[in-house]
Amino acid sequence: MWLSTLLLALRSIRRNLLRSFLTILGIVIGVSAVITMVTVGNGATLAIQNQISGLGTNLLQVRPGQRMMGGGGMSSPPFKEADAEAIASQLGGISAVAPEARSNAVLVLDGRNWSSSIIGSTNQWLFTGNWKVADGRSFSENELLAGAGVCLIGETVRRELFGSRVAVGTSIRVKQISCEVIGVLAPKGQGAFGNDQDDVVLMPLHTLQRRITGNTRVNTLMVSMQDGADPERVKAGITELLRERRKLTTADEDNFNVLDTKQLGETLSGTTKVMTTLLGAVAAVSLLVGGIGIMNIMLVSVTERTREIGLRLAIGALEREVLLQFLIEAVVLAALGGVIGIVLATGASIGLSRFMEVPFVFNPGVNLLSFVFSAGIGVLFGYFPARRAARLDPIEALRHE
Repeated sequence: MWLSTLLLALRSIRRNLLRSFLTILGIVIGVSAVITMVTVGNGATLAIQNQISGLGTNLLQVRPGQRMMGGGGMSSPPFKEADAEAIASQLGGISAVAPEARSNAVLVLDGRNWSSSIIGSTNQWLFTGNWKVADGRSFSENELLAGAGVCLIGETVRRELFGSRVAVGTSIRVKQISCEVIGVLAPKGQGAFGNDQDDVVLMPLHTLQRRITGNTRVNTLMVSMQDGADPERVKAGITELLRERRKLTTADEDNFNVLDTKQLGETLSGTTKVMTTLLGAVAAVSLLVGGIGIMNIMLVSVTERTREIGLRLAIGALEREVLLQFLIEAVVLAALGGVIGIVLATGASIGLSRFMEVPFVFNPGVNLLSFVFSAGIGVLFGYFPARRAARLDPIEALRHE
């Protein structure tokens, strides 16, 4: 009976192909929208997590000022190189500390100009920032102490200035100084805030301070914690040490902030997940609209086939068989819409992921849940029309014009 009822339902759907397609269009749009939003949202969350982890290993960023983002205010004194040395030597649970000073400059090579970010630091900066040297070498101790005119460049700088030529061993002009390229950094790509991490030039801290900025300011202290270290304990130690070094009394507020990049990543990921859930819920509304469309068409179908229903009932068909026939039609329509929606969503998700440059994260759970939900929509909204058809009076149905 089940097989014959299913075949009967499929024949009924095939007789009105265009109407059947328009009926399931709402389900198709709803399922594809939900899956696409969730898949792209999961990809964006993973991209943020990867970008945050690329900032460094167990990384803390210590900056002047009370604001957590964008550095400190004008009234907050900058750090000194000795602050980094004190943190590294006096506190436990720390792998490396790198003082970082920044500036911007125009780079010149054989008539080519490129504006880039200039960072002055030590070799510890490579470790804290999880950087690799793809070609060449890092700084020697003599170069760091003497403030030599040497630098490492990011992949973007290498591409814009050198093209296909070899960069290592060539000198470029950074503002008024000549700087020999001794290494090229391995590419990292886009940062968590949309910045190009590879558009950078790294030189010794003393070189930047003496020959470009003309001061001894340190903008940021990059602190890499050991595996298993308690971040809160390390942050408390850094805060206590810096308050002492900056001569702050118990009544004074901190004029610096300690940012845990892991917490930042969790915050950004949490925000993205909330937005993904919200967009998925909004898209799911169209599934309800599609279900109403199915119920509407099924009611029309019952009205059109009243005489057919009456004839079936008159020759001995049971009410549950008529109910099952129309219920299966509704479920088949909804399930077919779910399958088409999953196919469209997969294609749309791949395309959007490539366009937005985020990973494509296939989630079988979401796809299965969307299909089951679409079939459930067919049962929910198809039951009332099917029940109405099953309860028709055979005599009145046969008289229907």
